[in-house]
Amino acid sequence: MRARGGYEVSSIPLVDLAAQHAAVADEVASGWQQVLARTAFIGGPQVTAFEGEYAEFVGTRHCIGVANGTDAIEIALRALGVGAGDECIVPANSFVATAEAVCRAGATPVLVDCADDGTYLIDAAAVEAAVTPRTRAIIPVHLYGQAAPAERLMPLAEQIGACVVEDAAQSQGARRHGTGAGALGHAAATSFYPGKNLGAYGDAGAVLTGSDQVAARMRIIRDHGSPRKYEHEVVGVNSRLDTLQAVVLSAKLRRLAGWNAARRAAAERYDILLSGLEDVVLPRTLEGNEHVWHLYVVRVPERDRVLKELQAAGIQAGIHYPVPIHLTAAFAGLGVAEGAFPVAERASRELLSLPLFAEITAGQQERVASALKSALR
Repeated sequence: MRARGGYEVSSIPLVDLAAQHAAVADEVASGWQQVLARTAFIGGPQVTAFEGEYAEFVGTRHCIGVANGTDAIEIALRALGVGAGDECIVPANSFVATAEAVCRAGATPVLVDCADDGTYLIDAAAVEAAVTPRTRAIIPVHLYGQAAPAERLMPLAEQIGACVVEDAAQSQGARRHGTGAGALGHAAATSFYPGKNLGAYGDAGAVLTGSDQVAARMRIIRDHGSPRKYEHEVVGVNSRLDTLQAVVLSAKLRRLAGWNAARRAAAERYDILLSGLEDVVLPRTLEGNEHVWHLYVVRVPERDRVLKELQAAGIQAGIHYPVPIHLTAAFAGLGVAEGAFPVAERASRELLSLPLFAEITAGQQERVASALKSALR
């Protein structure tokens, strides 16, 4: 972009994938050459290796690579026996894929509000109030990089005969009371979409579980319901992790702890730069959480105007998420009217995601903070 004085000023991206790629480019190129030489493009040894590495990283027994995060939620639900006639409790302030996957599994999403405590994580009390005899799953979303309070949901799920399936797409490396996000429930789903803390070079995802039996069902469902070629026990899906993506993910996984530490440092810097601004509500970390800051999200008045001014200043901020699930056209059939989830609805109008990535510099963050202060004035 060009500033008023005529000189060039570079924009600051919401996430800098080019900088991340530079750190792994040589390793990825070498790994891809090995895949090309072996021509094992699906289910090659690199997929098995990554699955083992990521399961160990999370702290669970099984990781099964799949094609994307939406498939991962569906496969996890189906492997746990969730299907037609069942209800799954989902936070209203999530990406639409969380509810989409419930529908694809044949079940019905039951939406609840998020907590009004600065974390925007699922409200455990609202979950308890939403339980019906048809409730078969609770899907807490580990939002923005920190884990939802699964320890409050697991006893409830066991009491009513339901399961807890974590949506861990934004929380690779996060921990709650020392346990990794992805190992807090009966099963978990994650996405390796390129912009995630652990991102592939295209779509990719995984399901996780500590149960041998559930893992076996997950493996069958992801591959056309087939435990062996041309033997099909159930109607499954075609959702397998590409070997080329597994190479990328293994290379990045070796660096993820360091990248997450850099994100934490950047979040702390934002806290300092933005402290004292009366119009800005800073994000809060839930006690017991180790946050990995997938996003740094603040609440501001006149959010849409502020966003436009930031973008005009070369600051590529974003919104996560501008429309709660119940107010999208896709889920109008649920019959949930505006006003049903006031916390999520207010968040959709006021939340703003600031640029954050492991390589962001102090100077870039100072520019962001300065531009935000100017926009608020």
